[in-house]
Amino acid sequence: QPQLVESGGGLVQPGGSLRLSCTASGFTLTTYTVGWFRQAPGKEREPVSCVSSRDSSTTYADSVKGRFAISRDNAKNTVYLQMNSLKPEDTAVYYCAAEYLTYCSGPWYDYDFWGQGTQVTVSS
Repeated sequence: QPQLVESGGGLVQPGGSLRLSCTASGFTLTTYTVGWFRQAPGKEREPVSCVSSRDSSTTYADSVKGRFAISRDNAKNTVYLQMNSLKPEDTAVYYCAAEYLTYCSGPWYDYDFWGQGTQVTVSS
């Protein structure tokens, strides 16, 4: 069964860094656009970053631009989200999702596969 698994979340102080991993099994992630989303308590799910399977372009939410970076390691069938200069506002459950052969333009409900989520808490 196709699956995505996120890892790398945890508790970090403001200004710290985390690297989230999204590893696929049962399918080749390189042929899928991969998006990172997050959902904080009481708030709706929001897009964070995306890497396209069509043109390899990347996108970032304005709130994380310059602090987060998305990348692929095709040999490991994994997409990473490097998060630097973390703020308390970044606290959320982070999800990765994959959509076959597309650009980074779709909403969350267009994605085909989702991971279980990983908690990121930024607090002093």
